[in-house]
Amino acid sequence: AVKSKLQPVEGVKNVDVDLDNQVVRILGSSPVKTMTEVLEQTGRKARLIGQGVLDDFLISAAVAEFKGPDIFGVVRLAQVNMELTRIEANFSGLSPGKHAWSINEFGDLTRGAASTGKLYSLPLGDLGTLDVDEKGEAFYSGPKEKLRVADLIGRAIAVYATEDKSDPGLTAAVIARSAGVG
Repeated sequence: AVKSKLQPVEGVKNVDVDLDNQVVRILGSSPVKTMTEVLEQTGRKARLIGQGVLDDFLISAAVAEFKGPDIFGVVRLAQVNMELTRIEANFSGLSPGKHAWSINEFGDLTRGAASTGKLYSLPLGDLGTLDVDEKGEAFYSGPKEKLRVADLIGRAIAVYATEDKSDPGLTAAVIARSAGVG
């Protein structure tokens, strides 16, 4: 049921189901949110346990986890090729409206987002804005050209109160290595 539901999804190239371990491996370029929603339509709960690419890059995937107490979220970065990174993010607990977010120079969280430094690199570190719905949730999925995951480990992703990146920022999380496949 899982395989037949996932195979027609745009961007899915191959689906491998391991019933003994309750793991589904998907080869493709569909957003994680799309694949999770399709999997959950079969009556099962879905959880990402890793992502990456088949090619052997130095570091192919990274993650930044926002662990509250008010704002929760995860940002996944996957190297598609040496010139392109795919970014996927989910947030909850933000105020409705538009919030700027960026990759900043340092992974220093001693003063929250305020101690993460300036924008990592213009235009690479500028992630634009998150559109937060009335429930305080935001989802983003998109490519970023010229961005290399290997250059981001130890830096931080910051989220701001408004579209203006000059405020000290609401929250931040350090970018860390992630499982290559799962």
